[in-house]
Amino acid sequence: MDPKEIDFYSLGFNFIETKTMYIADHKDGEWSDGQLVPFSNFEISPAACVLNYGQGIFEGMKALRTKDGDITLFRPEENARRLNKSASRMLMPNYDIELFIKALKQVVKANEDFIPPYDSGGALYIRPLMIGNGPILGVKPALEYKLIIYTVPVGPYFPEGFRGIDLEMSTIYTRAAPGGTGSAKTCSNYAGSMLPVKETKSRGFSQIIFLDAVNREYIEEVGTANFFAVIDGVLITPKTSGTILPGITRKSILELGNKKLGMVTEERDISYKEIFEGSCTETFCAGTAAVITPIKSVVLEDKKRIFSDGEPGEMTRKLYELLTGIQRMDIEDEFGWIVKV
Repeated sequence: MDPKEIDFYSLGFNFIETKTMYIADHKDGEWSDGQLVPFSNFEISPAACVLNYGQGIFEGMKALRTKDGDITLFRPEENARRLNKSASRMLMPNYDIELFIKALKQVVKANEDFIPPYDSGGALYIRPLMIGNGPILGVKPALEYKLIIYTVPVGPYFPEGFRGIDLEMSTIYTRAAPGGTGSAKTCSNYAGSMLPVKETKSRGFSQIIFLDAVNREYIEEVGTANFFAVIDGVLITPKTSGTILPGITRKSILELGNKKLGMVTEERDISYKEIFEGSCTETFCAGTAAVITPIKSVVLEDKKRIFSDGEPGEMTRKLYELLTGIQRMDIEDEFGWIVKV
């Protein structure tokens, strides 16, 4: 698509084809030299491991335009490390971190015309994807792999923007079980969430909140983001015990809350019962796509807790302003999180 035809001020979170992608192939135990190629389809064997057994992982990142016109990435080395952790869990080859960041810069620069303006609130979403594309019959890892990095200009993940959303907790569906692949960003984790999310959206909610698979009591994740609550003034998020994704935005929020706002932070089990008590004053979800999105209300069967009329809570707003300010270089990056393209 010609970037001149895009209304960057009205973008949703939908696929728009850009100009260039990055591809590297792994064969005979080695990665090829990656290269930029035109965005296009490619052939894959019907017996590819990713098609038959779901051997695929991915990451989600954003390139942002600053007020001065610079292009920034947010903590890309963390995405590289998480990609490799997911790869190891799925018996896939790791990719060199420095080469990964170099590839990110190359593909972002090649698609620079698709980066939304600073004042649009949009971003160039970056999707690194690794698949087992080698043919295989028995349940075992592929012998050949492909790393692909493509980009898409996007607006807010939730149409509401930085406004509160209504969520529904589920005691029927769970996202991941102990000992499984919940902490890996593997494609199959997301396929299983599609039906629960469709059902909860049909009832008028923006997203679902999953509870743990063992007790159906402790909050794990929002459908596509990590969960946070402010309880008795403490910033709390579910602990990463193998069943939730170790979010990079999540990690950053904990640091910002503690070091910039002086908040006590905790990573622990959060019973859904705590959310319906008065000591829980704010809740929000966070991730690369969601950024920080306030939660207006939470429903579980006949229980409903309303946190606001849509306006973000005090701590939610402060964390949002800090995070986005650093990401767009409106606030000094004292953590060394920003990488310029």
